[in-house]
Amino acid sequence: MTRVPNDVARLAGSVRAVVGQLHRRLRQVDNAGVLTPSQSAVLARLDRDGPATQAQLAAAEHVRQQSMAATLAVLDELGYLTRTPDPRDGRRIVISLSDLGEKTVRGVHQHREEWLARALVDELTPGERRTIDDALPLLRRLAQR
Repeated sequence: MTRVPNDVARLAGSVRAVVGQLHRRLRQVDNAGVLTPSQSAVLARLDRDGPATQAQLAAAEHVRQQSMAATLAVLDELGYLTRTPDPRDGRRIVISLSDLGEKTVRGVHQHREEWLARALVDELTPGERRTIDDALPLLRRLAQR
């Protein structure tokens, strides 16, 4: 592996830190304290990846099945999930978002985007917003690497 120049290493650290700060700030904006980060992560995963079993969700979120069971129980109680028998193996249960769960995820995304849009208008000049817009394809390319 070739050595990365110091200025590139510093840039990498800065990008990681800023993206992490923005991610944490966006998580603070939604849910108004209703959902824990783990619960939000499960809803987002089901929205992004589709139906899954408890074991698949636990593996994907890197938690024990018992922890996932507790998270799913709360989401189930809130009415955000549906559970159906696996058509290939009736002993397993497939978990998916209910209509309310889908609506909640859409609402969270909309709330985050509204907050971010307001922040872009309030904090940045039109030129600064163009700079961010110009950088998006580069960041997207990095994220897909």
